[in-house]
This record gives sequence, structure tokens and C-alpha cells, in this order.
Amino acid sequence: MRRLLALRAGKKLTAGHVRVAADALGVAERTVWRWLAAAESNEAAAASPGAPPRAGATFTITPEVRGLLALWKGNVRAVHRELVLRAARRSPPVDAPSLTTLHRAIRRDLTPGERAGLAGGERAARKHDVFLARPRGWRNQVWETDHVQAPVLVDVDGRARRPWITWFTDCATNAITGVAVTPGDPSRESVLSALRSAVLQEEPYGPFGGLPEKVRVDRGKDFLSRTVTAAFDLLDVTVEDLPAYTPHLKGTVEGLNRAMESMFLAALPGYARQPRPGKRASRPKDEALLSFEDFTARLLAWTLWWNTEHQPAPLRGKTPLEAWQDDPTPLRDVPAADLWTFTLEDAGTRTLTTRGIRFRKRDYVGPWMTGQAGIQVRVRFMPHHDHRIEVYHAATGRYLGPADLADQATEEQVSAVRKARAARARRLKKDLEASQGERYAAVNQPQAPQRLGALTTAQAEAELAQTANTDLAQLAMPDLIPPAAPPADWRTPASLAALTTPGPPVPHPPVPYPSGRDGASAPDGRDGRAAPSTTDEDGDAS
Repeated sequence: MRRLLALRAGKKLTAGHVRVAADALGVAERTVWRWLAAAESNEAAAASPGAPPRAGATFTITPEVRGLLALWKGNVRAVHRELVLRAARRSPPVDAPSLTTLHRAIRRDLTPGERAGLAGGERAARKHDVFLARPRGWRNQVWETDHVQAPVLVDVDGRARRPWITWFTDCATNAITGVAVTPGDPSRESVLSALRSAVLQEEPYGPFGGLPEKVRVDRGKDFLSRTVTAAFDLLDVTVEDLPAYTPHLKGTVEGLNRAMESMFLAALPGYARQPRPGKRASRPKDEALLSFEDFTARLLAWTLWWNTEHQPAPLRGKTPLEAWQDDPTPLRDVPAADLWTFTLEDAGTRTLTTRGIRFRKRDYVGPWMTGQAGIQVRVRFMPHHDHRIEVYHAATGRYLGPADLADQATEEQVSAVRKARAARARRLKKDLEASQGERYAAVNQPQAPQRLGALTTAQAEAELAQTANTDLAQLAMPDLIPPAAPPADWRTPASLAALTTPGPPVPHPPVPYPSGRDGASAPDGRDGRAAPSTTDEDGDAS
């Protein structure tokens, strides 16, 4: 090795010398070149080429390297370039590890989960974790619930929408105990509707049902709303609020979501994740979508198949129905009338008048109200169902009956209002897009952004005038008609008097002033008041 170093120092080293040395040592030529590079900076490497480095000289992953891996999203080559630049900027300069050494240190010091997490975040790292399976309990011990948006477009009043599904599943038997489908965004009303179908055991919901001991939710605002929380409290059900972004803690319902998509939704028309030909994956224009009613019917049929025919792997050859019927755990049942009451939102007490019940600035009436005016009632309602309320006696809690909205608009009126609102929304969207659609000049040197789109003075004044004519706040010109002048006998500052217009003289009733013998009144003083009268020695007024 020293002879090769001497030849290299004298610039007489050739590839033939390296090839002969590699054959003699039984290593590759690339290894000899690497040993020469190491021997030039380290005498120990020249004395014993290829020897393992001393203890403590092995390159390890430091917090600095971890931060660079996170910054560059796991790009090792970019991290190596950054390490080389930082090593060259240090005083005195230090040697940076080679790319091969850096790769080897990353594989040695970082676990696959850490490498995935530094490149893709917590979700990527979670794929390399090991999760424990909860022990199988008994039926209705624990339920799990969730909202999931179906990746299927359905026809909802002529518009293509992706419906939302809310359901409850039993963790011991994998049974779907309750389900609710919403054309738009779900709300607490969706949770209450699914909860009623889950608890009731009568047709068409049975035989699954009863009250669970615990329900797991994932911090959704609908599941933790005041109405839903009050319903769970009245039903004596414990709510376990799981931490955010921890789907593995409610694996039963998450597994159901994945199974539903691959086993049911993928075969439906309008499936949004269907692989399609072409560079731009778009839905065919002639694709016929399911109606919302048809989609709901098919989903309920698939739910029945899941509960009665499907054999999930954890049940070891049993269907959810068989596992449910084989469990001898007694069920806690709730009458349908009581369950309906518990799952309504309480609006407090009202007085029943001759116009009905006043609720949210609107009147509600019902045929049972005849002869009941004057009593105190308690109002309960289903969230977002503002066309009807449920009325109970305030003192006894007895159910009196429903009350419908008085003077409810017809379907034609509601359709016209919706069309007007849609047109207004389109106009607003167009105006906002026009205001944000600004163009800027392209630059190839650092400089401030230059907005494009020149306007003449006349164009700017015309646009401002048009805007001013449409602004109601500017149309109300308070200074167009100045206020009338105050009465003449008021003491008004000159600055305010200049802003007013002279008004008609204000007549005043005659004021009884002290008069002289001839009946003449006394003159006014400087401030408009009667001047004080004086009397001479003869008693005449002066």
C-alpha cells in the first residue's frame, strides 16, 4: 500500500498497478482505490489497509441527521449533499461520511418504522407497528360508531352526491346493529337515527339491539354534541372518547368501513375510485347513477347479508347472527316510545296559546290542542327537522302529540326559494373568482411581484361609479339634505349653523312679561330672556 501511495504521489500510478494489487490481495479494484483515498488522510489506514475502524470512529445517526432526514422527507442523497456542504463550511474543515456509509448507518441505527415516519409522517410509521388484539367480550359490551362517506356517486334531486353512512357495530359479534344514511353531510340527527335503529329489537331492526354498556367514538363533534351526550346519559351508556387520529383504537368499525368498500361499493355504478382508461380519469358522461332510495335499499340488503350470511374470520366459521344467538348475555331493552323521547333534543317549556306553540319565532299547531290553551308544555324536537316538534306535558311528562309548522310553504315555494338561493350563490362565486383572478408577470430575477392588467383613468372611474351605485351604504347619503336650522332663540355655534339650512320661524306662545302703565311689554335681554324691570321713585317702570 505504501508503494502504491508513493507511485500516486509521483503521479506514476496507473490502473495496471491497481489491478495487480487487487489480484494479489484478492479484492476488487474499487476497494483498492477506496483504501488509497483513506490512506492519504490516515496513517493507520496506510499501515493496515482494510482494517476495521477504531472504536468510536464509526459514523452514527445523530439528531442533526434525523432532522435533515425529516426535512428532506427521507431523501438520503439530499441529506448527504447537505452534510458535505456543512462539513466544508466548518473551520477547520472536517470529513463528511460517504453516501454508502450514510446508507449503512441509516439501516443500522433506524428502524423501518422510524425511516418511514421521517419520510411520510406518523401514518406511514404506524404501518410498521404491532397492535394487540382486544379480547372478545360479550354481546352489547362495547359498540363502536363512525361516519364514513361512501365513494359512490348517487342521484340526489338531480345532483350527483356522495352519501354518508353512520352505523353502530358490536365488537363481540361483528354485527351491524344500526345504520343511517344521509344524502348530505351528517349531523347529530344522523347519530340519533342510527342509535334508534341499533337499540330497537323489533322489525325491521331485530334481532340485534338492546342497550350497550359502552360506545367508542373518535372525538367527532356530532357524537359529542349536547343532544347525543344527553341521550347516552339517559340510556345509561358510557361514552369512551378516543384520542384524535387513532383509528386503530376502534378497529372493528374501521375494518367494516374497508370491507364495505371492497365487498359492496366497488361493484356499484358511480364508484368514484374505479380505475378508468385515459390520461385523465373522468366519469363517463352516459353513466347512469343510482337514486338515493335505490342506494339505501341496496346498502340495507348488504347489511342483512353481512349479519346473516357472511362469516368474518374472527368468528371462526360463524355468522354474526349465530354468534349473537349463541351468547347468553341478557339484553337491556328500551320501549320504542321511551327511546323516541330520549333521542330528541329538549327545547324547554312553553305556554300553549290560542295560536299554538311559539318555537323559534314560528307557530306550531296540532289537532290535539283543542281546548288545551293555557297549559305548560315541554317541547322536544329532532335536530334539523324543523317542520315538526314533539310536545309533552310540563308537569307530568305525558306525551301529548306532535305539532306541525303553521303556514308551511308549499313545495313550489320552497323550490323557488332554493333556486333563488342557488342563483345568488353562483353570482357570489363568480364575483369572488373575478376578484381573485389576478395575473402577475413572470420573472427570472428576484423582484417584487408585478400585477398585470392595466386600466385607463376613465375605466377605473366608471367601475368605481358602478360599484358606488350598487352599494346601499353609499346610496344612503346623509349629507344630501342638510338638517333644518334650530329655532332663532337657540344659541347655536357658528360652525354648526353653517351646516344647516334656514327653516321657517318657529311660533312661540306669548310670554307674560311685566308691563308698564301703558301696557307695553319690557324689551328682551341680550340672551333672549326678559330684561329685568326697574321702578323709579314715582313707581313708573323704566
